[in-house]
Amino acid sequence: MTNIYFVRHALPDYTCRDAALRPLTPEGERDTAEVVRTMKNIHLDYAISSPYKRSYDTIKETADDHGLKIDIDDRLHERISGKDSNNKEMFRRRWADLSFCEPDGECLQSVMDRNMAALNDILDKHNGENVMVGTHGTALSTILHYFDNSFGVEGFLRIINYMPYIIRLGFEGRELVEKEELLIVDKPFD
Repeated sequence: MTNIYFVRHALPDYTCRDAALRPLTPEGERDTAEVVRTMKNIHLDYAISSPYKRSYDTIKETADDHGLKIDIDDRLHERISGKDSNNKEMFRRRWADLSFCEPDGECLQSVMDRNMAALNDILDKHNGENVMVGTHGTALSTILHYFDNSFGVEGFLRIINYMPYIIRLGFEGRELVEKEELLIVDKPFD
């Protein structure tokens, strides 16, 4: 079995407008200790992350504890947000039609396609291993939707406040056979 440990980033500093460079808040930095604690007794073979700073920084200490370098895969980055994109009305519109996006934004279908391409490469190259993936809420939600199309806006809204959040997906080849939530740190969404 291949176990993929998806780690959604800890609380970011929303005052930083550059999504790729957005750091963790001091509280988010402290919460990375929960990721370390949760992953402490789990053997990890490989670590990979979104190129976004907040995802990388959330798994860095855990990777260091396991003696792993973190590879970066650009396909794992978060959805490109357009204007007025982070509100419940827009969330509902996007999940009702995966090809919908606001001006200058990215649709959920595109996010899912590139994240699934990255995941399939990970599954093929690391078959039988335990892999930690630094990810984002929307990116992870599209992966969960791919394997269970009943996971939609309500599932997304459920995990939107979880920062950090760890879910283990167990695979036989590319088939999802297990799913287990390991860590939920509930933070308010701004």
